[in-house]
Amino acid sequence: MLDRVFREEWGRVVASLVGFLGDFELAEEAAQEAFATAAERWPRDGVPGNPVGWLIATGRNRAIDRIRRERTLAAKTRLLELAEAVEDDVTNREEDPFADERLELLFTCCHPALSTDAQVALTLRTLGGLSNDEIARAFIVTPETMKRRLSRARTKIKLAKIPFSVPTASRLPQRLAAVLAVIYLIFNEGYGGRTDLAAEALSLGQVLADLMPDEAEVHGLVALMRLHHGRRQARFADGDLVLLADQDRGLWDADEIAAGRADLHRALALHGRGAYVLQAAIASLQTDSPIDWTEVTALYQELSRLTRSPVVELNRAVAVAESGHPAAALVIVDALELDGYRYLHSTRAELLCRLGRPAEAADAYRRALGLTQAEPERRFLRGRLAALSARRRYEQPAATSSARPRAERGPE
Repeated sequence: MLDRVFREEWGRVVASLVGFLGDFELAEEAAQEAFATAAERWPRDGVPGNPVGWLIATGRNRAIDRIRRERTLAAKTRLLELAEAVEDDVTNREEDPFADERLELLFTCCHPALSTDAQVALTLRTLGGLSNDEIARAFIVTPETMKRRLSRARTKIKLAKIPFSVPTASRLPQRLAAVLAVIYLIFNEGYGGRTDLAAEALSLGQVLADLMPDEAEVHGLVALMRLHHGRRQARFADGDLVLLADQDRGLWDADEIAAGRADLHRALALHGRGAYVLQAAIASLQTDSPIDWTEVTALYQELSRLTRSPVVELNRAVAVAESGHPAAALVIVDALELDGYRYLHSTRAELLCRLGRPAEAADAYRRALGLTQAEPERRFLRGRLAALSARRRYEQPAATSSARPRAERGPE
């Protein structure tokens, strides 16, 4: 029971404590103490009728106790005046007396004054409940580096006096875009194999959708993540990456995909036509059989016009190739300035293979391999290179007396 409450309600408990205390670090410590107290008492005394309220009230009391012990810190003594407002039996009421302040916490974590890395780390820590070590592993840094990053982010919020609030209507669209980008960045980090991280992003997106039900782009993002997450069991086989065309659709999560399509319909009903809604529409089409690649190409065309993103153009090129035009797709790819992007080179390699240019394809695969860190993707690229090498040996004409067979030469 406590594990489930922790997974589902950690963010709400921390958000309420941050709103009450105005201090991220103190709020997180109070939340940890509250959950530790629950782990001790609930098995003995039973689960309270309002677990979340109990945790918030306990966390507040623990924080106030700590402030009393440190009352020489004059800046914090103002909180002592709030002590009498916290009643030990408040959680026994039928109605939850605590407001849900997760929306304010999301916007605070994703404030533009913080770096993107800090926004992501702070969101995962405060709303997702991930430990420093878990976040560090997800972003391939040391736990000490992540600890410093989080500490700097909390200090920045305090020194810059970043408000714990939802932006005004005039600033909301831009700030909401930043929040959505952070959540999607977390999802993309998990999409390469860390399904727990992808699930965490989906949970954060759902929280945002619950708190902002009239925002089409929020529902679009949730739809996009659900439609991709629904294919997670088929994306890997024995640890190896499996492309969409080769996936076993029997392994897809039909309920998750249906939920994603329902979220997409909600976004469209709200007249959504933003970037996340368009991407969700594309992801929905890609779950059809057969896939209408002409329609996918058209949607990518609109998305490219909207975002001016070279990555979107790369995806449009893939759709063009799947529509039966690999040469036209290669023209699009070769015009993109994405030399440091691994997927440009892997896409280019696939197109060159289709066009019968194996030597150039091998070079492109090697370039992609050099830019790839995730081991499942590295194995996939090595497998593509090996298959290409074997095909080239098979297709090589017999050697003459004046030259060794190409297959016997060393690496090029």
